[in-house]
Amino acid sequence: MNAEVKTVLLVDDEPANIQIVNSILKDSYKTRIATNGAKALELANQAPPPDLILLDVMMPEMDGYEVCSRLKLADHTRDIPVIFLTGQTEIAEETKGFEVGAVDYIHKPFSPAIVQARVRTHLVLRGIREQLANQLQTIKCEMDTARQIQLSILPREVPAIKGLNIAARYIPMTSVAGDFYDFIRIDEHRIGILVADVSGHGMPAALISSMLKIALDGQTEVATDPARVLAGLNHALCGKFKGHFVTAVYVVVDTERQSLLYAGAGHPPVIFREQSAGETRDLVENGLFLGCFPQASYTSAEIPFKAGDWGVLYTDGILEMTNPSDEQFGIDRFKQFLQDHHHLPVEQFVDALLHELSQWSDVASGREQEDDLTLLAFHFENPVSLPASRQ
Repeated sequence: MNAEVKTVLLVDDEPANIQIVNSILKDSYKTRIATNGAKALELANQAPPPDLILLDVMMPEMDGYEVCSRLKLADHTRDIPVIFLTGQTEIAEETKGFEVGAVDYIHKPFSPAIVQARVRTHLVLRGIREQLANQLQTIKCEMDTARQIQLSILPREVPAIKGLNIAARYIPMTSVAGDFYDFIRIDEHRIGILVADVSGHGMPAALISSMLKIALDGQTEVATDPARVLAGLNHALCGKFKGHFVTAVYVVVDTERQSLLYAGAGHPPVIFREQSAGETRDLVENGLFLGCFPQASYTSAEIPFKAGDWGVLYTDGILEMTNPSDEQFGIDRFKQFLQDHHHLPVEQFVDALLHELSQWSDVASGREQEDDLTLLAFHFENPVSLPASRQ
């Protein structure tokens, strides 16, 4: 089947020029003819629109520059390539044509070979651009679908544990991300919390983070033992991918025993605030990152976790977020922020921290986010209900 014949709109106020160019093109293309700017705009807006426009520069009432400018302002004509027809050769005139949106020039007197070659070339280029635009739209749709799928594997709500307030935020850098968090509700007093970060970005990292969901679901029998949970995740991931690794931290909060049991796999420290001591510190109990070393082993550490205490889990995108001077936010600022804002309800705390990070990095002014961000804070509230400012 023959390809669809393209339509060329020919605009010139000189009948002789129209006759010459039309004779060159008529055997290969459909042509529409206009002898002034107003008629050119009218024909350009008729459906279906022309595939390319040959436009004379010097015309009375409305010259080619104005016609081209108007075409580029309208959504339905802005993508039609415009080639100017001119007898002038000054650089300034040609520059002006490119500035208003033309893609090329054909100089008078007309050479049939040049006219055919320029028209054919820009029609091919337009076809390529449209093909690329369609492919990009397809990719965008696929990425949107992937984003929805990835969001669906994140917890829809925080499990209810008496006396424990939890808030989580997940902010991907692109449509899909390599960060992941999830919960295992062990019983009414105990909850397991996982935060993980896959190296890299985009679809490969997102696919691996999806694997974490399946792997974590397989750890329910050992959910009270962080070291065994990480070992199980490592066993499930090893051999499944190359060129990537996963850092993770898993904690078990027990509000009855008032303890926090945790283990890490190459992950940033847990930020912990002890209410009784009035101090904030970071906790590290790390083994090798997940997915690369089949024989890796992990150890757990236990600390008291009493009423008024805080724990904050996160991914390294928070510590490594830079300001316009390329200075990282860092763990010391993070700890100080918790120390200064521990009186806030947990939901307000995480939002306040993200606002602080936005101000720090100048993302609010259009600076691009540099990494995926996951933030999860938990606060063991005082059994005696006191105003937040007195806790």
